[in-house]
Amino acid sequence: QVQLKESGGGLVQAGGSLRLSCVASGRTFDTYGMGWLRQAPGLQREVVAGITMNGSTTYVRSVKGRFTISRDNAKNTVYLQMNSLKPEDTAVYYCAVDKSGRYYASPSLYDFWGQGTQVTVSS
Repeated sequence: QVQLKESGGGLVQAGGSLRLSCVASGRTFDTYGMGWLRQAPGLQREVVAGITMNGSTTYVRSVKGRFTISRDNAKNTVYLQMNSLKPEDTAVYYCAVDKSGRYYASPSLYDFWGQGTQVTVSS
């Protein structure tokens, strides 16, 4: 069992920035693939960014060039820097773990999830 705790959400105006953090439990964080997912009201959960155990990153098209995922293995933490935020980025953001170290585009393939943090972007 891996426990995850997100933080850093909040209310921001369009064009603003937020940085989300997610701290994971355990001693093998450096072997995990990590994802940031989001779910807006009435929509399916989607993977917006992922980082493999080797540091390779992938982004969904709608956030490319605006969001950056990174990890600090010494702190068991993954980050999501979100710039140029838009109202359509409003959602609950979750971090998730893949224990095999990979990235998946499908939310259902991740092993563990956090509780989520709300991001609201006003126009």
